[in-house]
Amino acid sequence: MLMRTDPFRDFDRLTEAMLGTRARPAVMPMTAYRDDNSFVVHLDLPGASADSIDLTVEQNVLTVHAERKPPAGDAERVVDERSYGVFSRQLFLGETLDADQLSANYDAGVLTLRIPIAEKAKPRKVEITAGESVKEIRA
Repeated sequence: MLMRTDPFRDFDRLTEAMLGTRARPAVMPMTAYRDDNSFVVHLDLPGASADSIDLTVEQNVLTVHAERKPPAGDAERVVDERSYGVFSRQLFLGETLDADQLSANYDAGVLTLRIPIAEKAKPRKVEITAGESVKEIRA
């Protein structure tokens, strides 16, 4: 059986929940990269149900809200190191991304967002036309 001996344990856990730690940040960890014609973002949301995740895009700001609820029941918890509650993160999208075509997939605790690169931002080839040939003028 585990013994409860640290009188400051609850205070330390509250501080870690608010500020986060290196091992368990207060925000949802993210990986983002460009993949061919789209921008891909992976957000870690372990333990959150797909129904609790809310995505909104307003102008160029993408907001992700998710909630992880504690286990139901009246059992006394002896150790509880997981954080519960509402997690939120905002991403500022550049003008080169097409937020109207954003797609989202949630699988195995990872929310994957795919945002296509806007057509106007993709590299394109510019055709060069030759001018008229030089005409000789005699005066």
